[in-house]
Amino acid sequence: MYDPTVARLTYRALLGRRRALILGALPLLLIVISLAVRALAGADDQTAADVLGGLALATMVPLIGVIAGTGAIGPEIDDGSVVYLLSKPIKRPTIIFTKLIVAVAVTMVFSAVPTLIAGFILNGNGQQVAVAYTVAALVASITYAALFLLLGTVSRHAVVFGLVYALIWEALFGSLVPGARTLSVQQWSLAVAEKVAGGELVTSDVGLTTATVAMAAVTVLATWYAGQKLRTLTLAGEE
Repeated sequence: MYDPTVARLTYRALLGRRRALILGALPLLLIVISLAVRALAGADDQTAADVLGGLALATMVPLIGVIAGTGAIGPEIDDGSVVYLLSKPIKRPTIIFTKLIVAVAVTMVFSAVPTLIAGFILNGNGQQVAVAYTVAALVASITYAALFLLLGTVSRHAVVFGLVYALIWEALFGSLVPGARTLSVQQWSLAVAEKVAGGELVTSDVGLTTATVAMAAVTVLATWYAGQKLRTLTLAGEE
């Protein structure tokens, strides 16, 4: 289910100079803001939770997921180079699964690691806030990567749709509209963070069991459907 050659090509595409600069800009911004907040407000647990929840988990993680998930396959479909990959004796689900692993790894590195660093800067991991939000970023990275990889497979406008989802649904509706929260990856990952923190600073509107099942179901279904669409793309190209 994992092909090293596909993985190497995907890493090379995702970590090219231009995309790497974009991926690195958001974590750098989070760390700079965290340094400024710590200098101005001092170490405060509630402030740390607000910054990590509002900036890291609600904004940075889904945006990095968009870049990594859609970038793992979208550009190859757009420029037609995916045809050369599909002509190789590699199963289509293997291609998708390999690209998912790469997208997840990139999303985790560029989101969870800076979240942990920012958390320690803000309050030194008081009340396990830094670790809780880091775990949330890790689990959210898996679901986001699968969702946006699917978008990159089914649409030529995947980045646009991904940004709409990340900025409007997750950052806006997912934070403000109660009904939308139950269908938010952010809230699902917060349920895990709430369990890790074990206090009142990190809360979610979704129960841990519901969140775990939802994340697992979305990840599996998105990955499976992306594989099916890649098979359809192959048939269309052959015809």
